[in-house]
Amino acid sequence: MQGIQLGMIRKVLVCSPRFPRLCSSSKINKQVFHGYACLPRLWCSIASTTALPNSPSSFSTSTATRKHSEALVYNKHGEPSHVIRMESQELPELGEFGVRVKMLAAPVNPSDINMVQGTYAILPELPAVGGNEGVGEVLEVGNKVTSLSPGDWVIPADAGLGTWRTEAVVNEKTLTKVPHDIPLVCAATLSVNPFTAYRMLHDFETLQPGDTVIQNAANSAVGQAVIQLGTALGIRTVNVVRDRPDFQMLEDRLISIGADYVVTEETLRKPEMKDLFKKIPRPRLALNCVGGKSSTELLRHLQRGGTMVTYGGMSKQPLTVPVSALIFNDIKLRGFWMTQWKKDQPHAMI
Repeated sequence: MQGIQLGMIRKVLVCSPRFPRLCSSSKINKQVFHGYACLPRLWCSIASTTALPNSPSSFSTSTATRKHSEALVYNKHGEPSHVIRMESQELPELGEFGVRVKMLAAPVNPSDINMVQGTYAILPELPAVGGNEGVGEVLEVGNKVTSLSPGDWVIPADAGLGTWRTEAVVNEKTLTKVPHDIPLVCAATLSVNPFTAYRMLHDFETLQPGDTVIQNAANSAVGQAVIQLGTALGIRTVNVVRDRPDFQMLEDRLISIGADYVVTEETLRKPEMKDLFKKIPRPRLALNCVGGKSSTELLRHLQRGGTMVTYGGMSKQPLTVPVSALIFNDIKLRGFWMTQWKKDQPHAMI
C-alpha cells in the first residue's frame, strides 16, 4: 500500500456506528445469516472471550498450540442459512513460507453472500470457507518468512482466503501487514470498501478541489468512505439515500463525517435539484452501486463529458441510459471491481 494512500485513509476513515453489532463466534452459525438480506454488514468477532470450544484465550507462538480451527464451511452453493455449517478443520503444517494466523474479526459483505450462493464472478473450489475480508494476528511463521513476525496484524491480500474461521495457515504472499493502531473493526474492513472508494475517486476523472461527485447508496461502507476521502481532497459530495422515516438522523450522521448534501431518491427526481446545481458545479463523477432508476437519475445530473462508474447493482435492475446522455452530453460509462484491479496491476500496492 502506498504510504500516501494508507495515510490518507487512516486519517479520514471513521468506523461507522451503523454497524455496531458484534457476535461471538459461538453464535455465528445461528446469527450471522439470519438477517443478512436486510443488513449490509454484521460484524463477527472471531477472537472473543466467548469463542468456540477449544479456541485459545490468549495468543501464543508455540508450536504446541492446538492444530485445529473452527470454520464456517459450505460444500455446495445455496442460501447461506441452508448450506453453511460449522466444522472443525485440521490445520496444515506450517512449512517454510507458511504463516499461522488467528482471526480477530471478519465482516459479512454482500459479495461474501453472493459467493456462497454461487452468483459471484469468482468462486472458490468447494468445499470452501466463507469470508473474503478480515483481520488476524500472526501466531507463528515459517523459517523462510521475511515480511511478517508473530504479533503482526494482517489482512488478506486478495479475495478468497476464507476468513470465517478461528485460525488459518496460509502462504506469506497471501497476507498484507497493517498497523496496530487501526481500530479492530476498521482493520477488518480495510481491504475492500475504503480502497474501492479511493480508486474510483482517482482513476476515472482528474478531480480538483471544488469539484462535485454524486453517489447513490451514500450510507454504504463505500459511500461513507467516499464522503470522508472527498472531504480530505476538497471535493464536494452529493449523497443519495433511499427514502426512510429516520432520514433526518441519517442525514445528520453523514453530514457529521463530511457530506455536503444528502438527498433522497425521491428528491433526486424533483426540479429542485436544478437549484442545487446553480450553487455548486454539476458533478464530473457519479458513483453507482444501485442500478435501475437510481442510476438513470444520477446520469441526468452529470456535467457534459462526465463519467458514471458502476461498482454494484443492489437493486438487481439493469442500467437504463438515455440516448441523449450519450449523444448530447458525451457521458462515459465505466465499471470498477477491486478484484480485477488487483489482477490488472499485480505489482501495485493498494
